[in-house]
Amino acid sequence: MGKGDKKSGKGKRFKGTYGKSRTKTSKIKNQEELANLKKKAASEKKKAKADAAEAKEVAKEKEVTKEKVKAPAAKKAPAKKAPAKKAAAKK
Repeated sequence: MGKGDKKSGKGKRFKGTYGKSRTKTSKIKNQEELANLKKKAASEKKKAKADAAEAKEVAKEKEVTKEKVKAPAAKKAPAKKAPAKKAAAKK
């Protein structure tokens, strides 16, 4: 019944394990609290998702307004094409 005894609470404390004689106490006391925590986490996740979507939409609107504000650029003359390569040399 000492530190080396695997079945006693003292032995389990020494070894750092849990079991029948040394049970783990849960942080959540009952199922109601667990349900409330799950609901809260789900609502926070939805809120974060909505905020991210809203931020994305605002950024998209800013890009559209920037494009509208830009003055149309003057058209440049088309670039000259390179001369066509001659076919196989004639004999």
